[in-house]
Amino acid sequence: MKPLFAALALLAVLGACKDDAAQAIPDPQPLNEDAASYYCQMAIFEHVGPKGQLYLAGYPAPLWFSQVRDALAYVKSPEQEGDILVLYVNDMGKAPSYDEPGEDNWINAKDAFYVVGSDAVGGMGAPELVPFGTEESAKAFAAEHGGEVLKLDDIPAETVLSPVDFDAATLETNE
Repeated sequence: MKPLFAALALLAVLGACKDDAAQAIPDPQPLNEDAASYYCQMAIFEHVGPKGQLYLAGYPAPLWFSQVRDALAYVKSPEQEGDILVLYVNDMGKAPSYDEPGEDNWINAKDAFYVVGSDAVGGMGAPELVPFGTEESAKAFAAEHGGEVLKLDDIPAETVLSPVDFDAATLETNE
């Protein structure tokens, strides 16, 4: 009876370890030429501004987003299904420029400081939420480009889920 009990206990421990390993938080991948945006399936490198990569439980590869607004819309959408393990965004304080957000300067979206309501436009032409690794960098960007600095949990869902009101000038330059 003791060997049976020991075997069952060992199986329970191994099963718990397997569950923990399956839920391990993956490291961010460097941005590469094969990355395609989740919503539009366009190459990420074709767009300016910060990007996002999101990992779902059970999927080894990230979902890529051509702009942070789209990644946050995915996270904050009431229809979103799946267990989100982590969302990474570019730390624009470490980016070479706004047009080149960087290939490996990823930070956890929960740790970022976002400039919301600035004059920054993302890769798909919509207003962008610009992430920074430090509050000081975010405040410096906001001082130059407008907007306010918020943490992820303080960004209202409607900020990223409401329709974008493109004015005629924006539409003309993108045609």
